[in-house]
Parts: sequence; C-alpha cells; structure tokens
Amino acid sequence: MKKSEATRLDILRKAFELIYIKGYKTTSIDDIIATTQVTKGAFYYHFKNKDEMGIAIINEILKPTISNSFIDPLQRDQDPLTAIYNLMYHLLMKDEFLKVEHGCPAANFTQEMAPWNADFSKVLRELAQQWMKVMTANIEAGKKQGFVRVDVNAKQVTVFVVSGYWGIRNLGKLENTQQAYLPYLKELKNYLNTLRPSSAGS
Repeated sequence: MKKSEATRLDILRKAFELIYIKGYKTTSIDDIIATTQVTKGAFYYHFKNKDEMGIAIINEILKPTISNSFIDPLQRDQDPLTAIYNLMYHLLMKDEFLKVEHGCPAANFTQEMAPWNADFSKVLRELAQQWMKVMTANIEAGKKQGFVRVDVNAKQVTVFVVSGYWGIRNLGKLENTQQAYLPYLKELKNYLNTLRPSSAGS
C-alpha cells in the first residue's frame, strides 16, 4: 500500500472511532486532525470536506464491518433462526468494539445524517438493505430446509428483528448497561421459536 493510501485509510479508521464515540455532527475536522495527527493540508488532500470523508467512512469502513460482524455470522449456521439469535447475542453481549454507551454506529449515522443529507441517506439505506436481504434469504432457505414454518413471511420477520436490534441499542445507550439487552434477547428467542414447525420443538 502506498504511503498516501495508508494515510487516507488511517484517517478513515481513526475518524470512524472518534465519530462513533462523539457523534458525527459534534466531531469537527480539527478533532479528526488532532486524533489522526495529520496536517490540515493532508486532510484536504484526501477529502474535499467532512461529508465526503463521512461517505468514505460508510463505504470503506462501516460496510466491511457490517459484512464481517452482521452478515457473515448469518452464514455459519444452517438453521437461520439459531443464526439470528446467536448473531444478536454476540453483537449485544460479546462484541468488543460495539460499546453499550455508544450504541450501534450504523444506527447512529442513520439517526444523525439520513434526515438531512441525501448522500448519507442513500449509502446508509444500501447498508441496511444489504443486511436485511441476506437475513431474509436465509429465512427463506430455512423454510425449504424445514427449520422455519412455510407460512412465515421472511421479510416481515427480518424487519421486526432488525428494528428490535436498533431499538434495544438505543435503550442500552440510554441506560448505559448491557442488562438492558437481556429482556430483548429472551423475548427474541421466544419469538424465533414460534417460527419453527411444531415438529422442530422449542
């Protein structure tokens, strides 16, 4: 990797971590420059403005993170309902990067940026759709394999699960404790079990 490419990637990674903690709107270019220890000239060499950098963070940092942490785990278990529960449990209780006090970075970006920036809204929508498309496809596959009732609407289940995840992240952020996640996880397991064929057991 060329030095300029490495510098650009370092800016994106450190800015992402800073924005995750402080929020996008309250993080200034001066904050980013201080954290990355690059010159202002170096920052503007790579990015025209803060929003261009923000879009790059979503495309080059957040998307791969979502893929590795939110999407790939769904492929590891043949049973999609077990995979969904295990994913949510890991994201909420075990993931070392996703801190309870800071919430979900994708949800934070969506809440802060989507309402007033069309470019952010577009890439964030693509991000959410990617996650939901994979989850829906896995549930459909689970119906064919006998893990999920054939009458289940896979898309509706996906919307319900994803909405619950984003909502409980916000509640956890407000209460600043992982204990806030436990009722959600318990009811999520109960709900997912209702989607199984009766012969599959609980």
